[in-house]
Amino acid sequence: MSTGFEEFAAAQVTPLLRYATVLTGDPHLAQDVVQEVLIRAQQKWARIGSVELPAAYLKRMVTNEYLGWRRRLKAHLPLTGVDPPLPDPADRYDEREAMLQRIDRLPRKQKAAVVLRYYEGCDDAEIAAVLGCAQVTVRSHISRALAVLRADDRVRQSL
Repeated sequence: MSTGFEEFAAAQVTPLLRYATVLTGDPHLAQDVVQEVLIRAQQKWARIGSVELPAAYLKRMVTNEYLGWRRRLKAHLPLTGVDPPLPDPADRYDEREAMLQRIDRLPRKQKAAVVLRYYEGCDDAEIAAVLGCAQVTVRSHISRALAVLRADDRVRQSL
């Protein structure tokens, strides 16, 4: 590993893991996604290190790896045998866990847009760059996702 990449990776691994954990809903899968991305980034560091925002570039790589993983899983494995993430046993995390589970059920691009907006604090332009779509599409993804989350919340509260 080059020294520049080592320093960059050390500074970025924690934020990338947090982002990937929220995106995947599984800390173990998040580690796999980030590890795969860092290996590929190391191999292409001469090019990636010269871009204007290499951290944003890696975040996009994490997003693409997650989206690709979801496609590969859907194509090769039946999802009926997969257990949902276990809720956090601490009471103060119950609401957060419930929201993460509702977010986890969103379609993948809506989920990525919501995570980038509300977890990472990105604006429409940044999200569009990460997802590779137009800003109006970002707003559409977020609007649809929020409508689903609000409806889920109303149903949950009525039970």
